[in-house]
Amino acid sequence: MTQVNELPLTALQFYATAPYPCSYLPAQIARSQVATPSHAIHADLYGELVNAGFRRSGLFTYRPYCDQCQACIATRIPVNQFIPNRSQRRAWNKHANLQIQVLNLAYQEEHYQLYQRYQNQRHAVGEIDRNDEDQYRQFLLQSRVNSRLIEFRDGPNGQHPGRLRMVSMIDILEQGISSVYTFFDANQPSASFGTYSILWQINQTQQLGLAYLYLGYYIQASVKMAYKAKFQPLEGLINDQWQTLVLPTALAPSEVVSSPAGQ
Repeated sequence: MTQVNELPLTALQFYATAPYPCSYLPAQIARSQVATPSHAIHADLYGELVNAGFRRSGLFTYRPYCDQCQACIATRIPVNQFIPNRSQRRAWNKHANLQIQVLNLAYQEEHYQLYQRYQNQRHAVGEIDRNDEDQYRQFLLQSRVNSRLIEFRDGPNGQHPGRLRMVSMIDILEQGISSVYTFFDANQPSASFGTYSILWQINQTQQLGLAYLYLGYYIQASVKMAYKAKFQPLEGLINDQWQTLVLPTALAPSEVVSSPAGQ
């Protein structure tokens, strides 16, 4: 294990994992730098780690630490500067009737079933191994920070709640909101659920008087990670400095709005 001296986090230690196949770039080998012990990473410390490019997957806090690749760029939106484009305004208006509920993290079978359908439709067999219920709980329902589950439904039908369309997990930090993961009903090809989720999170960050929405890693060569380029202005952490990124939005599909291990 090694200390990361440039971080004001003296209670933590950091180690590099063994190499493993990259989830995003074919034929690439990845490594991660992991912060430990996990029980010491409370909300304030985690906010500092996020500002240093870390993310979390359940209780596992990490950032890319690859030997030969620098493709992953931690990103955030300065929400008070964000102006939606025409496509995003359409997505916002299209789903304005969704009923939204903010919940504490807890297992619900309906959520898990939607998650399974999303994984099966959006990820190739063997590409991601999170369809098991225990892995789902560890990945999304374990947290030592201020986390919330956001439920998006159609309007109620009589006495019954509307159909569940989307679920997002977020962390609320001192400086902003960190978007953890989103999954949605992928059987609606004309819907823009993923885009709407990010727009809702931007709006919620503004309502809370916070500065940033953290979106996780941008990888230009990965279809699943390049969608972030559609949300401008976008800042990236490069050489330990947050700076505005100028990115090719043509590479960014509008509805691939999730990623393994905390985006």
